[in-house]
Amino acid sequence: MSAAAMQARAAPEPPDFLSHHCSAEEYDAFLARCDVAKHFVQQRRSHRKLFVEAWPDLNAWLRAPLAERIGRINGQTRRTLHNPPSYWARAYLYYLALSGHLRIDYDWLLAVGDVCVHDVVHHMRIDLGVEVLAREASVLGLGRPHVDCAMRWTLGRIALHSGVRRVDQLVDADVDRMLVAVRRFGERPDLADYWGSAERYRTVSKPWVTMIGQLRLVLYHRGQVHEPPRKIMPSAVVRAAQPAMGVLVEKWLERRAPTLRPATLYHLALTVRSFLDHLAATAPAIQTFAAVKHQHVVSWMNAMATDPSLKTGRPLTPHSQRGRVVRLAQFYKDAEDWAWADVPRWPLVARRDLPRQPERIPRYIPRADLDRLMGAIRALPDPFQRAAMIVARWSGARMGEVRRLTTDCLDSYPDGTARLRIPVGKTARERVIPLHDEAADALRTVFAMRATVADRNLPDERTGDLVRFVFVWRGKLMSERHLFGTPLKRVCDATGLVDAFGKPTITMHRFRHTLAERGAKLHTIMSILGHESPQMTMVYARISDAEVLRDYRSVLEPGAVIAGVGAEAIRAGTLAASAVDWLRTNFLKTELELGHCLRLPSEGPCECDLYLSCSRFVTTPAYVPRLRERHRLELSLADDARERSWPREVERHCAVARRVEQLLTDLGNAKD
Repeated sequence: MSAAAMQARAAPEPPDFLSHHCSAEEYDAFLARCDVAKHFVQQRRSHRKLFVEAWPDLNAWLRAPLAERIGRINGQTRRTLHNPPSYWARAYLYYLALSGHLRIDYDWLLAVGDVCVHDVVHHMRIDLGVEVLAREASVLGLGRPHVDCAMRWTLGRIALHSGVRRVDQLVDADVDRMLVAVRRFGERPDLADYWGSAERYRTVSKPWVTMIGQLRLVLYHRGQVHEPPRKIMPSAVVRAAQPAMGVLVEKWLERRAPTLRPATLYHLALTVRSFLDHLAATAPAIQTFAAVKHQHVVSWMNAMATDPSLKTGRPLTPHSQRGRVVRLAQFYKDAEDWAWADVPRWPLVARRDLPRQPERIPRYIPRADLDRLMGAIRALPDPFQRAAMIVARWSGARMGEVRRLTTDCLDSYPDGTARLRIPVGKTARERVIPLHDEAADALRTVFAMRATVADRNLPDERTGDLVRFVFVWRGKLMSERHLFGTPLKRVCDATGLVDAFGKPTITMHRFRHTLAERGAKLHTIMSILGHESPQMTMVYARISDAEVLRDYRSVLEPGAVIAGVGAEAIRAGTLAASAVDWLRTNFLKTELELGHCLRLPSEGPCECDLYLSCSRFVTTPAYVPRLRERHRLELSLADDARERSWPREVERHCAVARRVEQLLTDLGNAKD
């Protein structure tokens, strides 16, 4: 969900509630029920009396500046209070909120920080549901002491803000209001008056966000909220120094949100925010996108290439720079397609402007290193990490695809071979592939663990369907970092596969490369890796020089068993050295259905459709199964042509069948 959508759902409650003081008799009766010392009762009575005298209209107190309502700002002691009645009357205010006389705003609750409301809750004999939700959270796998604290913190503040309710009445808006309030409070210009500095507030608010997330987690699995638990806080609204530009960016993000993954949406917002920050620093006069020129984009690109990142302390890599520029170009392209005003009608970025990045051939994992890695992976203590890594090794699936496997993803072929259904991924298609027994057994171990937990299904970010994921812990889908990043670092450290800086030399993507190195055919690699086109798979096929060398030698090395008209030129040694060099480098490009074509680029395009009789055609024993299948097909087509009384077609198919028979004979394999 976008930040704007969350804020809309977290809209404040209708301002039709009129706050009012309780009577002195009512408050005295409450204090009398408290099992506390007599001087404590007298003190609380005195605090109420002073507060009522200072603020006879409670609604006027709610409209007063926050500093006056808090009564004590940063740096003040109890002797130098900003507003003593408001400070000392906090226990009375808690009573008013819990008894239905007052609704306290979140700004006040967050500025106070430590809201000691549960003593009042205890004395009023109110059950906020802390015990119930904490127990259910512990069943999901959360630590009991931590979740007790989270439920007390969140439920206490919801009760003070919205009134006391049963836990089964809490909904998305209750959680969203609190989360949005935490973020907005950090944007207040007077934040230092309450927390000393923005850095300190970020430190203290981080556990607040975690506790709110834990409440959302429990309520989600109870079926009371529809938004699934998120590991990170949703991105804030783009607060640009150029208001009109910031509004347009938010409009763009909101329109793109339904079709994009949350991570993609986050990077789009990060890109445009970076560009607007650069404009504010280098060209503050620009307040609309229509005023942006090509030189401004180039200046931003130069800054990315030279200025250190706040996160890493190093300039962005060419790959990251290129990604940001492409995302900014997408914003302009969308704005132009949607005919938005105040946006240039010409492209600001050309292909030549994009940072060049080195083109590397994908690397497979050498056999010796792979054996060492797999030994360390099998020794991983976490069964989820172990299963994810083993499945990635044997399936060639992407990390995101493995992470999103469901508990019904595994079955078997008729012969008993395990079969894995890989969910919709990068290419927006499901696929089914055979799976090694080791990976299937690792998955079954995790299936058994998941069967013991009765949690609610989670939505798939790709399809939107509610599914039961395999890799779920504490009610949330595990992150790629937990499933792959952390264990990969661990096994690389254990096997010594690290560079001089201690960084792993192996990446998870190299397991996909290794699949091609094992000698799989092109169409097999396409199917297993989920590629959309042969061009994508050719990148992986290029990695294995040994495979190219093997196919090359099967045709061109002395003594190779070959057939076809082109075989005579090879046996006679009449191929020029330049032709041999070209074939050695581009041998994969010469493959046909039933063999190879040795025609060189200098000879121009091939105009011969009957390549079985072409002087450039050659085949090897590796194509015998295809030749036999082609022979059966031609005979079948000839029979069909006879039934239809097509003599010329009968003659053509029989001629092709005889040619295939001759090729099989030359290869030393008689026809079936």
